[in-house]
Amino acid sequence: MTNYLIVFFISMVPLIELRAAVPYAIALGLPLLPSYIIAIVGNMLPVPIIYLFARKVLIWGKDKPYIGKFFTFCLEKGEKGGKKLQAKAGRGLFLALLLFVGIPLPGTGAWTGTLAASLLDMDFKSSVLAVMLGVILAGIIMGAASAGLFGAIGALIF
Repeated sequence: MTNYLIVFFISMVPLIELRAAVPYAIALGLPLLPSYIIAIVGNMLPVPIIYLFARKVLIWGKDKPYIGKFFTFCLEKGEKGGKKLQAKAGRGLFLALLLFVGIPLPGTGAWTGTLAASLLDMDFKSSVLAVMLGVILAGIIMGAASAGLFGAIGALIF
């Protein structure tokens, strides 16, 4: 039970999220499906809170001493990146957000994707759905990578 709790909490940590929780569970020899489900739940738990409050906190803190410059930087960077993504994605913003969260690269997880959706003024339901589908995709990719699937395919091809 303790190992599952560790997987759950690892999946909640910004930047590493489910991308580290799934390989950790596999390294411990935990069954993949329960670990995967626990990691998804842990990764998705902060999403509504981030969507509803992160923008407000950044706006509140942008004129405060010590944190103001960083919060302003985050807002400007998020808005600039969001506009750029929106211009490229157009009507496909849902799919773009899903892929942004789903492709397991550093800095592209549920936390960042949810903040971007909030700054882009995407509606709550579609934001959460796109992030959740992205988290599921990232979990599948990380599970396959951790199980050695990509290495086996590479060995067959090359």
